[in-house]
Amino acid sequence: MDNQRKSLKKNQIITFLVTLVIVVVVNIIGSFVFTRFDLTSEKRYTLSNTTKEILGNLEDYVYFKVYLEGDFPAGFKKLRRETKEMLDEFRAYSKFIDYEFINPSESTDPAERNETYKLLYQSGLNPTNLVDKKPDGSSQQMIIWPGALVSYRNDTELAVDLLENQIGQSSEGALNASMQNLEFKLIDAVKKVTRFKKPVIAFVEGHGELPEEDVYDITQTLSQNYSVGRITIDGRIDALMHRTQNEEEDIKAFPSYDAIIIAKPTEPFSEKDKFLIDQYIMHGGKVLWLVEPVYVTMDSLQSQESTIGIEQDLKLDDMLFKYGVRLNRNLLLDLTCAALPIRTGQMAGQAQLEYFRWFYFPLLQAASNHPMVRNMNAIKADFVSSIDATTSADGIDQIPLLKTSDYTKVSGAPVFVTLAMLRQTPDKRMFTSKGQNVAYLLKGTFPSLYANRIPQEIMDDKGMHFREESVPTAMIVVADGDIIRNQIDVKRKTPLQLGYDQYTGNTYANKEFIENAISYLVDGEGLIDIRSRELKIRLLDTTKVDQQRTLWQVVNTVVPIGLIIILGLVLAWIKKRKYSKK
Repeated sequence: MDNQRKSLKKNQIITFLVTLVIVVVVNIIGSFVFTRFDLTSEKRYTLSNTTKEILGNLEDYVYFKVYLEGDFPAGFKKLRRETKEMLDEFRAYSKFIDYEFINPSESTDPAERNETYKLLYQSGLNPTNLVDKKPDGSSQQMIIWPGALVSYRNDTELAVDLLENQIGQSSEGALNASMQNLEFKLIDAVKKVTRFKKPVIAFVEGHGELPEEDVYDITQTLSQNYSVGRITIDGRIDALMHRTQNEEEDIKAFPSYDAIIIAKPTEPFSEKDKFLIDQYIMHGGKVLWLVEPVYVTMDSLQSQESTIGIEQDLKLDDMLFKYGVRLNRNLLLDLTCAALPIRTGQMAGQAQLEYFRWFYFPLLQAASNHPMVRNMNAIKADFVSSIDATTSADGIDQIPLLKTSDYTKVSGAPVFVTLAMLRQTPDKRMFTSKGQNVAYLLKGTFPSLYANRIPQEIMDDKGMHFREESVPTAMIVVADGDIIRNQIDVKRKTPLQLGYDQYTGNTYANKEFIENAISYLVDGEGLIDIRSRELKIRLLDTTKVDQQRTLWQVVNTVVPIGLIIILGLVLAWIKKRKYSKK
């Protein structure tokens, strides 16, 4: 018996030493070789290569203040947990990531709490009113701030909204979309706050484009991440390009702007301006075209009940056709549309307004699964036309971005537009056209509109540096200029947030679309492709939870304790039987 005990003790010592050696060796290897294992089916904890590259290049601390702390419903607790886990993943690849979770409502003093809310709003975060339904049937209304403030080297803080709030979407769907986009939103914030030099973009003017006050909000928003200016081309060779000369006197041309925005021009472009834009594109310049082939505005309906939508020749058709799209001379009417307020009377000195569906204000939806528009809220358009992709654009990818609903009517120009239709019941048999594409992403190698069309001396001029074919680049074409125009407050005469409709109180995703478009054009596909990831968020069935709450509470408390007791008794019996003397 003593020999058995000595042998058993020896085996235990050997096992312990072997285990200790394995642990030490694994830790030594782990100190030199970094790896992580993601066992989830959709690889939710596997960061993209772009994210890892950005984190690996950090030189100082990026600090996140996340305002998702407090007594939240289960869905928001899950969003908080997913956010923390994502930030922990960031930490695994960079020691310069730090964060804290803050409860902005923890103060019991209403004045202090409201002051905190005011500071968060001024910083750029948006509150969400949430009604939390209790199991006993009661409900509690709370204000939450599902966002974060991100700073780098104690510099200016960047606000990041973590909640994707889409019109008509359930709360579970909104939380699902929010968790899917966490990596994109967080790493996009990291990249923006750590930029030492902002990319440069410009609004082109001189052809009747939207004035500064109509694009004020998006200009201010883009200015957080880009240097934004306005440029009049006016036939100047150096308007969009700058040229350098080396010691061998070789002249090279480069775009002066990372991207330009052409927002709702109403006057024709001269051939010289078109040529300069063409060569800007040939040298790698990016363009956001917001062009309307049919001219009609709501201003013309202020003093009269009807107007005519007429074609406008901006002299851009041949240029855009060469690049891969054709803007059609029509207007789209859509049963899925925004409302228009109409004054129907007056009571006690106050105007009485009624809201009617205005079919010329379609609510656009994603036309593809491209990450630029995936999971995006509806986008409000004003008098939009359809776009067709041309078949002659070899080497160019033509990706539809936005479209109308499947209940669309196409009216060719000239179009008679009248407010009288608001008082009529629409004939749904007229709205049978399927979703019409109204925005395209074009990327690839573009041919110059002026290839074989300009004199040989201009082609051979080194100072001109003419190119017949572009380097790989991209552009976005939208057949609606008002998609970027913010409303002006009727009372204060000040610009409102882009996408906000002061008459209905709805906020549409116009600003998000423009931000994504510029981000894609300037920063490329690396970051925006992160949005294409789809995660399966396994949400609880709230009905079953309410019905089986008591059962699962008992199972989760009694069963584990019972198993431990049974296991302890079994082990005690085995030990007693094994070591007791006969």
